[in-house]
Amino acid sequence: MMLLDIHEPGESPDNNKNGATIGIDLGTTNSLVAIANKGVYEVISDEDGNFLLPSIVEYLEDGSVKVGDKSSTSTSVIRSVKRLMGKSSDDVKTLDENDIYNIVEKNDDNIIYLNVGKKDVTPVEVSAEILKELKKRAEKELSNDVENAVITVPAYFDDAARQSTKDAAKLAGIEVLRLVNEPTAAALCYGLDKEAEGIYAIYDLGGGTFDVSILKMEKGVFQVIATGGDTLLGGDDFDNKIAKYIIKEYINDVELSSEDFLKIIKLSREIKEFLSENASGNWEILISDKNYHIKFDRELLANSVSDLVDRTINTFSRVLIDSDIKRDELKGVVLVGGSTRMPVVREKLNSFIGEIIIADIDPDKVVAIGSAIQAESLTQGNNTLLIDVTPLSLGLETYGGLVEVVIHRNTPIPCSASQKFTTFKDGQTGLKIHVLQGEREMVDQCRSLAQFDLNNIPPMKAGAAIIEVTFMMDSDGLLTVSAKEEVTGTEQHIEVKPSYGLPSNKIEEMLIDSMNNAKDDIMRRLLAEAKVDADITITAIESALESDSDLLTAEEYKDITSVISDIKQLMLGDDRDELDIAVKHLDKITGTFAEKRVNKSLGEYLEGESVNEFAKKL
Repeated sequence: MMLLDIHEPGESPDNNKNGATIGIDLGTTNSLVAIANKGVYEVISDEDGNFLLPSIVEYLEDGSVKVGDKSSTSTSVIRSVKRLMGKSSDDVKTLDENDIYNIVEKNDDNIIYLNVGKKDVTPVEVSAEILKELKKRAEKELSNDVENAVITVPAYFDDAARQSTKDAAKLAGIEVLRLVNEPTAAALCYGLDKEAEGIYAIYDLGGGTFDVSILKMEKGVFQVIATGGDTLLGGDDFDNKIAKYIIKEYINDVELSSEDFLKIIKLSREIKEFLSENASGNWEILISDKNYHIKFDRELLANSVSDLVDRTINTFSRVLIDSDIKRDELKGVVLVGGSTRMPVVREKLNSFIGEIIIADIDPDKVVAIGSAIQAESLTQGNNTLLIDVTPLSLGLETYGGLVEVVIHRNTPIPCSASQKFTTFKDGQTGLKIHVLQGEREMVDQCRSLAQFDLNNIPPMKAGAAIIEVTFMMDSDGLLTVSAKEEVTGTEQHIEVKPSYGLPSNKIEEMLIDSMNNAKDDIMRRLLAEAKVDADITITAIESALESDSDLLTAEEYKDITSVISDIKQLMLGDDRDELDIAVKHLDKITGTFAEKRVNKSLGEYLEGESVNEFAKKL
C-alpha cells in the first residue's frame, strides 16, 4: 500500500524555492532553532556549541543590539519579553516581575513601551531581535538564506499574542508558515522519535508559561483532545519566589535598586538550576557594597515553590476532566521545559499521575525539534497529520446580553462554523456583531475580542431578515468572522486581531469560573431569556395597540396595558417564575384581541369581492 504525502491546503513540496525552512522555539528564558530533513532532526548550535540562545536582548549605547548575554545586569537589558507579547501596559501592572521591566507610560495609546536608554521599544521589536539571531544561526549552518519558519507558541496564547509573534517574525524577515502549540510540537517530536501510539499527556513548564495537553497518537496522526494552561506561570515565577525568600531572609537591610533586583533574580535562577542536580549549595552576592552569604538546599527550594507546582497539578486535573480521560488511560506524561528538571515537580507529578513520566528526550530540545518536523511536513511532505484544538469557546452577543457559542472549546482546528440570526425590531437596517471568548453565559462575563457593524440591511419586519454569521479559525489559531444578510447579499467581515492579550491568568480564571459558577450562570441565562421573550411580546402588543386599539373596549385596553406595566416592572427584578406567569397571563388576555385583528385584516382583504372571486384565488 502506498502512503500519500500530506500537506496543508495551498502548501506543497515545491513551495520552498526561496530558502530553507526551519523550526523555532521562541522561549521565555531560552530560544532554539532546529532543522528536519528526511527523518534527521538537528538543533543548531552556535560556534561555541551552545544550542540554547538566552532570550535576552541588550541595547548598547552605540545603537547596536546584543542578543543572548546572560551575564549583563544593565537596565538596558530586556529579559522574558515573551510574557509581554499581546499585553497592554494596563495588563502588566499586576505582574509580580513588573520591577524588571522599565515600562514607559504614554498617553497616546495603551501599547507597552520598554525604555532601553536612548529609545523605547515594544515587545514585538525585542522578540524580532531574538528571531533575527536564530535566523543568522540557521543561515550559517545551512549556507543558505532562510525566509520561512514554523514557530511554536504556548497553547494558551490568545489571538493578540499569536499575532504579535507573527509581527515579530515579519520584522525579522521571516514568513511564518504555521504557529504550532508548544505541547503539540513536543508530541510530534516524541511520537515520531519513539514511534509512540496511544493517549499521552504533554506537561510543558517553560520559562514563562505552563501548558498541558492530552493527545492521541495513532499511525502518524497526532490529535489534540484537550488543552489547558496558564499564560503567566513558569520558571520566571519560580525564580521570583526564590528571590522574595532571599530578600526576606538575607537582604532586608537595604533599599534595592532595579539593578540589585536583577542580580537577585539571576542568582535565584542559578540556585534553582543547581539544586535540580545537587542537594544543597552556598552562594555569594554583592549588594550595595555589601557581600551576602546565601545558603539554600533542595527541601527549602521545594517549600518555596510548592504552591506553584500545585497550580500546575490542578490545571492537569481539569484538562483530564475536559478530555474525559482517566489517569490510568494515559500511557505516559512527556516532560517539556527546563523547569521540569526540578525534583519537586517530578515528585508531585509522580504522586498525582503515577510512575509514567517520560523524560528521556532533552526537555529543552523537544519543542524545537517538533517545530522543525512540522516545517518539514509543510515544505517537503511526510506521512504525519497534526490536528490541534482551540482552547476557549468563541461566540456572539445576542439580544439581552446573552452569549451564543459558535465554536466550542477544544474544537479541532482549522475549523469553520456558522449560525443564523435575525433582527429584533421592525425596519432594522443595521446589526452590531460582537465577538466574544470564554465559557460563561453572559456577555459581561466573557472576553470581548472584536466588534463590527453589518449595515444596509433592507428594512423588514422583525425576524424577517436572515443574517448568517461565520467563524473561521485557521491552523495558527487566528480567527476571522464574517456576516452576510441573505436577501440582499450584504456582507462584512473582520480578522479578529485584538490590540492586547488576556491579562494575568485570565484564561485560567475563565475556565475555573465557568465550572464554579455553572449553576448560577444557567439561572442567570434563563432569567435573561425570559426577559427577552417578555420584551418581544410587549413590543409586538404595543405595536398592535397603536394601530388597532379601536378593536378593544376601554376595559379591555386598560387590562392589557396594566399587565404590560406589571411585566415591565418584573423585568427589572430577578423572579423568573413570576415573570413567566405574567407573560402567560398577557398572552391569554390578548387572545381575543389577536382574533379581532385577524378578522379585520381578512375583512379588508376581501372587501368588494364575491365568494366566487375569493375562491378562485385559493
